Amino acid sequence: MQETRQNRISRLLQKELATIFQEQTRQMHGVMVSVTRVKISPDLSICTAYLSIFPSEKSEEILKNVTANTKTIRYDLGCRVRNQLRIIPELRFFIDDSLDYIERIDELLKK
Repeated sequence: MQETRQNRISRLLQKELATIFQEQTRQMHGVMVSVTRVKISPDLSICTAYLSIFPSEKSEEILKNVTANTKTIRYDLGCRVRNQLRIIPELRFFIDDSLDYIERIDELLKK
């Protein structure tokens, strides 16, 4: 039963975080941030979000910016999900480099 609730909440958080990042990156032309996966702890207090950033050259810079603005993002998330969640989880962001990894494997296989 607990896993079902975790999955439901992680999907909700993924959708809302994606919307927040879409609105924030609209001013930055040529940059796209998508939320590929969200994991939430069993006690619903920690949310780990994996971000896919295009172009990947700017990923470290954008991740530093996102990490610096975690409190603002958490506040925006809280405004969006205040009716569904009692406690807004602490946010942690990581880069999802699975696409770069797949691309690298494809290049190695072509050689």
